[in-house]
Amino acid sequence: MKKSELKDFLDEKVLQYNTLDFIESDPVQIPHLFTRKEDIEIAGFLSATIAWGNRTMIIKNSHRMIDLMGNAPYDFVMSHSDDDLQRLEPFVHRTFNGQDFRSFIKSLQNIYKNHNGLEAVFSKHQEPESIQKSISEFKKTFFEIPHQYRTQKHVSDPMNGSAAKRINMYLRWMCRQDNKGVDLGIWKSIPTAVLSCPLDVHSGNVARKLGLLTRKQNDGKAVAELDAKLRILDPNDPVKYDFALFGLGVFEGF
Repeated sequence: MKKSELKDFLDEKVLQYNTLDFIESDPVQIPHLFTRKEDIEIAGFLSATIAWGNRTMIIKNSHRMIDLMGNAPYDFVMSHSDDDLQRLEPFVHRTFNGQDFRSFIKSLQNIYKNHNGLEAVFSKHQEPESIQKSISEFKKTFFEIPHQYRTQKHVSDPMNGSAAKRINMYLRWMCRQDNKGVDLGIWKSIPTAVLSCPLDVHSGNVARKLGLLTRKQNDGKAVAELDAKLRILDPNDPVKYDFALFGLGVFEGF
């Protein structure tokens, strides 16, 4: 497939899947429950954190997280009591458990009290052509307060070779304005041009079949390779092709 044909094909698939119907079966629906900026970004961060495995279970457990916070994520983060944290103990999604949940709440409180919020932390270490260093520095800030070592595995570090799929997906939600009502686009300090495609088994397999990716592992190097190819197709909004790759893989079995 020629470059122009590939771009036309993928652009068509973006239009097909970047629609409101996409929200019904995707955890992006969780931040859409809110209108306050801080509620949106906290709800989005928590639901993206547990976004691996069965999608129905991801959405179910994401709603449960919000319920456990009294449907007021920012208020809960900023003013929770020890008893409030105790209520989180029974929560579990795969390897993310109640202790991890408690640790995340404390780290989020530190970020909002001492670092001016999630957007400020993610935008602080931006590079001209990549958001990956920002993600790595975010992890350092997130875990600068006392925490259980086991909880660190739930925040990926691209500088250690991770594809950081869930955080890249979260950043797409927060930064990309798609005018279709799917991605929320509430963060203005990070340009869409630097965002990376959330690479997983589905998008990776489709990318390889289309000649966009040669690396066999879905890791940080694969993300960089895929980013380079997608930025040729659309330098300003390369991450929009996540909808095409994901849709082709999950919904069409491409």
